[in-house]
Amino acid sequence: MAYQRKRRKVNSEINVVPYIDVSFALLVIFMVTAPFVTQGVDVDLPATADAKTAAELAQDENNSTFIIVEVDSDGNHRLSVDNGDLIQLELNDILVRVKAELSINPNATVLVGGASQAPYFYIIETLDILNQAGVGKVGLMTQARDG
Repeated sequence: MAYQRKRRKVNSEINVVPYIDVSFALLVIFMVTAPFVTQGVDVDLPATADAKTAAELAQDENNSTFIIVEVDSDGNHRLSVDNGDLIQLELNDILVRVKAELSINPNATVLVGGASQAPYFYIIETLDILNQAGVGKVGLMTQARDG
């Protein structure tokens, strides 16, 4: 009788248990360290003790024109020129109007006021539009503190 070799079947499976263990360990490490990485900073926006009105500011700078852009908490924009009525406008309309006012008086004072509950994105969006309109300097309006 001849000896017959038993042929072994080829096992093509990959043992994934070590990979699962390493992945689980990395997941735990990231979950533990994530709260420390995403800490925020509380910001208390400033208020001024000696606030001037827009008219006083315009007179102090010997400037006859001042432009006020206000942003409310819903992202609505209002524009006032020379202490006129606040007119609600879209951002593109504000861009056109501010460009027109600056073409008439390039030294116009531009002030931006935001509601205390307005998301910061709306303020940045407004500043970006004013930059596109050619405004070089922008004043940020604050509320006067009592006392």
